[in-house]
Amino acid sequence: MKRSDKRILTTHVGSLPRPRELLLPLHARDSGERYDKLGLERQIAAAVSAAVRKQVDYGIDIVNDGEHGRASFATYANTRIGGMERVMQAPRHISRPTRDSLEFPAVYEEMRKMFGARRALTGRPEDSVSLVCTGPIKYIGQDQVKQDIAHLKAATAGLPIEDVFVTAISPTNLEMYFENKYYKSDEEFLGALAEAMREEYRAIIDAGFILQIDDPRLITHYNRDPNISVEENRKFIGVRVEALNHALTGIPEDRVRFHTCYSINVAPRVHDLELKHFVDLMLKVRAQAYSIEAANPRHEHEWRIWKEVKLPENKVLIPGVVSHCVYQVEHPELVADRIERFASVVGRERVIAGTDCGFASARAGDEVHPDVAWAKLKALVEGAKIATSRLWS
Repeated sequence: MKRSDKRILTTHVGSLPRPRELLLPLHARDSGERYDKLGLERQIAAAVSAAVRKQVDYGIDIVNDGEHGRASFATYANTRIGGMERVMQAPRHISRPTRDSLEFPAVYEEMRKMFGARRALTGRPEDSVSLVCTGPIKYIGQDQVKQDIAHLKAATAGLPIEDVFVTAISPTNLEMYFENKYYKSDEEFLGALAEAMREEYRAIIDAGFILQIDDPRLITHYNRDPNISVEENRKFIGVRVEALNHALTGIPEDRVRFHTCYSINVAPRVHDLELKHFVDLMLKVRAQAYSIEAANPRHEHEWRIWKEVKLPENKVLIPGVVSHCVYQVEHPELVADRIERFASVVGRERVIAGTDCGFASARAGDEVHPDVAWAKLKALVEGAKIATSRLWS
């Protein structure tokens, strides 16, 4: 994995605003509905090529496909895991109250209604289908991951790019999205999901790409379960880190980066799990780089934790220096200041400038406007240049 040896490198979390014409067919495919397979593949190939080219033109060093071949970072796996049945019911995790929805009930109710209205405009129904595990888990997404890889290889061929990464969902998140009615315990179910996802992880590495594990649930579980204590939550995290590490067995750490965040919840939040309560557990993940939120107003101060927590010598931080949950476009000088803070505590070579989270959400009609997303990436690159001029002067 590249490091910022001569200048501050730039990247992002993964999802970039998708062309609107892609949303419905992608959702149809990932929901198991009918769609034009050949037509969609042509659309995806064009969208991925355009997304890669735009990243290069904007000066992003470590690029991906913008996740333009997926409806979302999570639901893409719906058709890649066997042993599931579709049930007409809302997924369990959607309807549960969180610590923050209980703290701000009026605000969250208004947001729920607004989101429903946006969904209606996109032609997508409310979430009403759940996946239930009723048989042995197995990976069945071989053809789809091959297509992902082929599209990205074609799009990046011959371009001046430092590195290329591909995102993949963690077993922990699949455990939340899928309901278990087959395995005897949660641990057994989680282990089966880890075994299945190992095949996708291995395919990405074997193709020569950097693997990024997306695992927002690792730290959002605390907010989603109002009854759990911090210590109980640490035990929850510890078990999930072990499961992920099992899935990563045999994969070189220097080909893996790990991303966790507070999800796409652009809303009042005062109950986020603080970095100090999980940083030691996160560093046990078998990865070389860790992508974390560091720009949104709830977490910008947490850079100071790295004064006390020693980042292992072979590890790299990818702090978010622009945020998906603030619509104002960060000034490049502010971006540079954020980069320099991290460089001051872990060393300039071990900082890659990134984003807090993805700019395209898990659901149609609820993403950062493309103009804003690309303006933020422009500010990211400009800020990295300013920081480079100061750190290498």
